[in-house]
Amino acid sequence: MFNFEEGEVILIDKPLDWTSFDVVNFIRSLVNRCYGIRKLKVGHAGTLDPLATGLLILCSGKMTKQIDAYQAQVKTYTGSILLGQTTPTFDLESEPNAFFPTNGITAEQIEAARQKFIGDIKQYPPKYSAIKIKGKRAFDYARSDEEIELKARDIHIDDFRLSLDRFPELDFEVTCSKGTYIRSLANDFGKELGNGACLKSLRRTRIGDFRVEDAWPLEKLKQHIIDTGDAFKEWKNEQMEKEQKQN
Repeated sequence: MFNFEEGEVILIDKPLDWTSFDVVNFIRSLVNRCYGIRKLKVGHAGTLDPLATGLLILCSGKMTKQIDAYQAQVKTYTGSILLGQTTPTFDLESEPNAFFPTNGITAEQIEAARQKFIGDIKQYPPKYSAIKIKGKRAFDYARSDEEIELKARDIHIDDFRLSLDRFPELDFEVTCSKGTYIRSLANDFGKELGNGACLKSLRRTRIGDFRVEDAWPLEKLKQHIIDTGDAFKEWKNEQMEKEQKQN
């Protein structure tokens, strides 16, 4: 049984098409309904885009103070990069805006490009991102066709593995620092090849020592909260009665 008010760290396998805030609001509302907790602090440690799945750390109560520490930890992602096209959002959330032939790309060129993205590098965030510039989200500027200046950020990529088995789609696994945009990595990789690329799929598998294999599927977590809600209410009533008797 969870003690959401005291503080919980819950690992969730975020489903496709949900935003990270969708998950936070869903859990907060569910806990309110099932546990009777009206004002519950809930936050997540690291945003996943709607088209990404995988590990999302949710913190409640006093454990929300640990969010920054979890966000700072090294993360591992798997997914696929599609060569031969670019999109404004650097993934498949938007329609392609350019196409490139891929039949001239060699395994040697891909390996040489891969090596360029290991270690300390500078990376520009996507213009369709939630980064704030002068109090406004970058994607708000992009949607209104306003020009903005995005500053490069220092990131570190520990490991970047690629498989050419499904070329021109490249399956990957990347381990990287906080602040790394895998969408930007895909786009920049295409540029390094003198071609184009966008992110086709993405799944976060690890944050620090936390792994997606240990995470709750959202539907199972929902059912667990529903099943344990009444037990929590009974326990809380017992604690209140004990306190009243002591007073």
